[in-house]
Amino acid sequence: MKKMHNIKELIKKLCPNGVEFVELSNKELFKFYYGKGNKIPEDVGGIYNVYGANGIVSHINEYNCEDITIIGHIGAVGMVNRCKGKCFVTYNGTIAEVVDKSKVNTQYLYYVLTTLNLPSYKKGSQPFLSFSDFKNIKIPVPPIEVQNEIVRILDDFTELEVELEVELEVRKKQYEHYRDEVFRFKNNKNVEYKKLGKIATISRGGNFQKKDFVSNGFPCIHYGQIYTKYGLYANKVTTFISESTAKKSKIAKPNDIIMAVTSENVEDVCKCVAWVGKENIAVSGHTAIIHSELNAKYLSYYFHTNMFYTQKLKYVHGTKVIEFTPKNLENIEIPIVSNEEQEKIVSILDRFDKLCNDISDGLPAELEARRKQYEYYRDKLLSFKELKVENKE
Repeated sequence: MKKMHNIKELIKKLCPNGVEFVELSNKELFKFYYGKGNKIPEDVGGIYNVYGANGIVSHINEYNCEDITIIGHIGAVGMVNRCKGKCFVTYNGTIAEVVDKSKVNTQYLYYVLTTLNLPSYKKGSQPFLSFSDFKNIKIPVPPIEVQNEIVRILDDFTELEVELEVELEVRKKQYEHYRDEVFRFKNNKNVEYKKLGKIATISRGGNFQKKDFVSNGFPCIHYGQIYTKYGLYANKVTTFISESTAKKSKIAKPNDIIMAVTSENVEDVCKCVAWVGKENIAVSGHTAIIHSELNAKYLSYYFHTNMFYTQKLKYVHGTKVIEFTPKNLENIEIPIVSNEEQEKIVSILDRFDKLCNDISDGLPAELEARRKQYEYYRDKLLSFKELKVENKE
């Protein structure tokens, strides 16, 4: 790889015997600012930068944040900011400034920080890195020419990753738009709209919990997994419960829809998975089980359209916890077309879904491969032999 070849030549020329490792507490090179309060300044505007969770920030007076690194409250996340203006930082956040930019490239500092397990330097449920903690953290500081070349290489990787993320987002929006268009059935006189309660049996899920999972047993889906483990359809499960627990549980059959009816937000509530496996499965509480003669994947795709979302808004309730009563599902109108038309729609949307969402195919796989490649070269580029400094005393 030509890029790696160039950096090797630089290292061989400028630091063949190793590089100096410097403590982050070195005041000649680094300066740290900490958030201290929770009052939001009244004059925060577009030219300012606010860092932190839940809008809780602290003012750093007239601090010019043209080129800095941000360390999150758990010490695990860093980022470089290159805009000009005042800076605000959370009470549990840290800003790292490079004092001598002739010796340390700020972007280089950021890349180094992303390789460190910073929370390990400070124990606790939400570790906060104090100035004394930085005495325990040493980073390699090669000649600035080497740092600049490393930054150039890693910036190229990052730029390619961003381009893939943008392309993936565009593809997803195209897919969502096309999916909605498919279900509008323009100029289709054979479509009929019926309330779900007229064409389906809707029941509530059971009451087993995650603590009931066993290594082998009766297949099951917990409602939380609908958000984290499954896409729009599934033919195998990842968890099991005992046969005795299953006998007391609610069961979904092949071609049923399993819908989560409890969520933290309106957007996610009613996320569902079509069960297209060949066996019955147990279903936990906070769900609705929808059984009908319609193609389950057809229904699942429809339940992710804007048309369904608009109907859903009429019935969701709650503030901190958003809920959708299974009984209200009976009032949702579903476009009914022939079995052949349902299969055709499913076939088309399956291809789009695979391209956009399957981790083993399409853009997501390419993006994942690019991230792994970036992490590999980042760690390789930032691994230096420490220069042994002889004690002259």
